[in-house]
Amino acid sequence: MVDIEERRTRRGGTTFLLVVAAIAFVLAGVTRLLGIDGSRHMLATTALTPYVTAAGVVLGALALLLRRWVVGLVTLLVAVVLVAAVAPRAFPDSRPVGVGQDVTVMAANLLVGRADAEAVVAAVKAHDVDVLALQELTPDMVRDFERAGLARVLPYRHFLDEPGGSGSGIASRYPLFPRTLTPPSSLRQAGALVDLPGDDMEVLSVHPMPPVIDAGPERWQRDMAGLPTREINGPVRVLAGDFNATLDHVGLRRLLGDGYVDAADQVGEGLNPTWPSGALWPPPVTIDHVLVDSRCPVDTFRVVDIPGTDHRAVVTRFVVPAR
Repeated sequence: MVDIEERRTRRGGTTFLLVVAAIAFVLAGVTRLLGIDGSRHMLATTALTPYVTAAGVVLGALALLLRRWVVGLVTLLVAVVLVAAVAPRAFPDSRPVGVGQDVTVMAANLLVGRADAEAVVAAVKAHDVDVLALQELTPDMVRDFERAGLARVLPYRHFLDEPGGSGSGIASRYPLFPRTLTPPSSLRQAGALVDLPGDDMEVLSVHPMPPVIDAGPERWQRDMAGLPTREINGPVRVLAGDFNATLDHVGLRRLLGDGYVDAADQVGEGLNPTWPSGALWPPPVTIDHVLVDSRCPVDTFRVVDIPGTDHRAVVTRFVVPAR
């Protein structure tokens, strides 16, 4: 009798733990699938959707192995839906045919000017970058770039440098002209029209306020809502930088529904994390992106480690079609 009671107790304890874990997983999954931004804690959980998805598959399989059929089936059902949303990022999409100007864009968060300027310039040279979008650009960082020779590679620039993390800028191989592409935002987001040899292209250095600050996600939501949609009759538009958002956040998915494509997702690199660089905690996530006009075929995408900053730079090459 004692052995039977002990087994029943252990079985009940196992079932309880599985149910609790399944409820937590389902809540996280439903939050992502329904596009609920909610609190900063919910947004942080949504950023971890690829990890949550993998955990759900393991949890569901374990529940079935232990013959907790209802728990296992419900968990696996939600996990399969999440897999369908997440897994395609690891596989390239078909490339549309496009003829025009090849352009390489790089975006780099400089960690309040602590990034190694010479490493940034070396990456620009190595990847033959045409346009560089910078976030957290400080006056000291501008001087570091001058010493590192950035102007010799990308001679045209529109810098809104400021102390701290609010500055941004754009440097270009081609002439550029400042443009206001967003309403006033929490952090400065430099915009410019780049005069390409074949056609013009608008570029925005993206950097909304992080959603996980103590004050809550309201400023992040406002900044994300202020990012410009594509104009079908206007020049090609590119949004590049630190979005403080993954492809699972509804604010970023809204842009993808408004005429942009994520360059990393297009070539099967959408699960390649960009922050924090070189660390395992918090779990690395993909919050740095280059969103390009859906009229632009994307050829390559890669992430680049830059010493001194906690973000990996992102570099993509695509075609700006002739109009």
